[in-house]
Amino acid sequence: MKVALITGSTSGIGLGIAREFAKVGYAIAFNGLEVNGAEIALQVGDEFGVKTHFYGADLRNPSQINEMITEVVSEFGHIDVLINNAGIQFVSPIEDFPIEKWNAIIDINMNSVFHASQGVWKGMKERGFGRIINIASAHGLVASPFKSAYVTAKHGVVGMTKTLALEGAPFGITVNAICPGYVKTPLVEKQIKEQAIAHGIPESEVISKIMLEKHAVKEFVTVEDLGSLAVYLASDSGKLITGVAMPVDGGWTAQ
Repeated sequence: MKVALITGSTSGIGLGIAREFAKVGYAIAFNGLEVNGAEIALQVGDEFGVKTHFYGADLRNPSQINEMITEVVSEFGHIDVLINNAGIQFVSPIEDFPIEKWNAIIDINMNSVFHASQGVWKGMKERGFGRIINIASAHGLVASPFKSAYVTAKHGVVGMTKTLALEGAPFGITVNAICPGYVKTPLVEKQIKEQAIAHGIPESEVISKIMLEKHAVKEFVTVEDLGSLAVYLASDSGKLITGVAMPVDGGWTAQ
């Protein structure tokens, strides 16, 4: 049985990735903040006929991350794939950026990647196999104004990815980052409606002039695309791909 632990997997990108891994037979250890997280995990397990379990660890707390990993290993026996997906966002000019928001973004978007990777490392090293896939962002490669904490955290994740890839190479552990542009999730769909109202323009104009302005290919990234790429990176075919920050951004970072 192959096992994937996916943080932030009860909604959005994480849930889409979890479904793609379940589709190819992985048992899934879910993590997220949704109150019905256990129900979501059960639904995916029933749909694809795989074992699932939900863990509600708060990723701002390193001890809860370590406890979750211990529980996953106890429940499933081992962890083949860790996908560090959980993330939050807050937008503000630097002079007004609330320190509590800065700390939360750094803790969840970057520090949790370190703590979870450290937590699974010994087991992967002992087994001579491991895949760590970090869901970074195009903002791990380029910057935008008013996103100081998010851009800092995602750049940090890209740097961490490269370092861990070098450390893991002798032990069959690959570490890569996927760097999406704008992804069509329920959260983004909500933002489209809100911005259309705020700017007094049609939703189509929000998409073309605000959301996808920097995408050369004027399409949203899909969660299925990201999930399929993650599955490939986790496979034997991806064994020589490591230390890579892979853009899936419609050509944004080619400019």
